[in-house]
Amino acid sequence: MHRNAYILLLLTTLLWGGNSVAGKLAVDHVSPMTLVFLRWALAVAILLPIGWRTIQEDWPVVRRHWFVLAALGASGFTLFNVIFYSALNYTTAINVSIEQAAIPILIIVANFIFFRLRVNWAQIAGVVLTIAGVVLTACHGDPRRLLTLELNFGDAIMLIAVLLYSLYSVGLRLKPVMRWQSLMLAMSIAALITSLPFLLWEVAAGKVIVPDARGWAVIVYTAIGASVVSQITYIRGNELIGANRAGLFINLVPIFGTLLSVLIVGETFQLYQALALVLVLGGITLAEYSGRKMAMRSPTRTR
Repeated sequence: MHRNAYILLLLTTLLWGGNSVAGKLAVDHVSPMTLVFLRWALAVAILLPIGWRTIQEDWPVVRRHWFVLAALGASGFTLFNVIFYSALNYTTAINVSIEQAAIPILIIVANFIFFRLRVNWAQIAGVVLTIAGVVLTACHGDPRRLLTLELNFGDAIMLIAVLLYSLYSVGLRLKPVMRWQSLMLAMSIAALITSLPFLLWEVAAGKVIVPDARGWAVIVYTAIGASVVSQITYIRGNELIGANRAGLFINLVPIFGTLLSVLIVGETFQLYQALALVLVLGGITLAEYSGRKMAMRSPTRTR
């Protein structure tokens, strides 16, 4: 079970790291809100033939839990990405990377507040190590760069996005029991509907960039990889080992994003990137080993 969870979560964060590169490649080739809307439109088109029969059979469950499904789809699928893209117009990628490192911490805090789920000191130490790896990546191996960071409107709204994704991760505990096809289709439809107002705002503001060939390539990747496949693997990984432990893998996203930038965009691989990867993987290993021991002792209170 644990090995399957690790594979799923590594694949999730690899695909999300690719999403960061896709975001770079999308600049001037498709506007942010258009990208969000079209990725979920395409995701729904992909999921409809897969989940149409199952969602009809699961419709009584969907109807009974529509608010939870809509809230999960809106917060984790749409609003996080809308705010993420918007924040990058006002702040730096360094700030955003560091701020996203708060997600595992907020997941642990929220799980304790709402479900009284506890962690031990080894897990806390693991979280600290992963955050150190993210910070090292964000500051390009030079901690002195942190002294030059300035907080602004983009950082403020990015913190809202971090909070939303943390609550989404914890809220997955509340999702109804249904087949994954129905679950993904229901939440993706919610994401598509909630992304429409942002597209309309972008149109009204005259900021739409109609996608060209590269823009469509980014849309296809984000729809299939960063939307459908990665969300399925994240949800399943969350089910297998719980939000506290699964959330820690999120700190691999900037690491994978950096490594993929080296491979795809042609950036130079640096020693600090290797060190950051060691720190993040070491932190995850430490926290996960300790969390797994706690789960064996008390399986209902460590997720």
